[in-house]
Amino acid sequence: MVEAWYMDESREDQRKPHRQEPNQPASLERLKQLGVFYWKLDADHYETDPVLAKIRKENNYSWMDIITIHKDKLPNYEEKIKIFYEEHLHLDDEIRYILEGSGYFDVRDKDDKWIRIAMEKGDMITLPAGIYHRFTLDESNYVKAMRLFVGEPVWTAYNRPADDFPAREQYQQFLAQAVQ
Repeated sequence: MVEAWYMDESREDQRKPHRQEPNQPASLERLKQLGVFYWKLDADHYETDPVLAKIRKENNYSWMDIITIHKDKLPNYEEKIKIFYEEHLHLDDEIRYILEGSGYFDVRDKDDKWIRIAMEKGDMITLPAGIYHRFTLDESNYVKAMRLFVGEPVWTAYNRPADDFPAREQYQQFLAQAVQ
């Protein structure tokens, strides 16, 4: 089961857990209120998993590829790690399914505080268009993940500040309604 918590303010190695003392967990319900959804799937059988097939069909996730993030596997590894960890948003949902390894997705809550989501084998999440987020490996320095898209993939990340995009404005409206 995925675990999430509010992050500390430390500038220490981004791959460390960065838990506050005492730890302040963030529940799946809290993540749902931010538009972040989670599934636990069978990563050993992802090619034939009927649950994944159903999720893909229901959400029109028609395009998929697999990325391996490791210094020996990803071209321009150091540059990519820095880009992934830069706070940004996308104009489309970001869907990631961890097939091997582990890492962290960090998302901003409604009060602009960071929530760290620990992702490991079998975890799948969707981050809504317009949410500020970032990704980093954990101390294992390895993850293999499936990336899913509705239609053709769009890889463009818009670094913060990016508040003038319609996707960000729609996301902020969603947050305002979720608070009511």
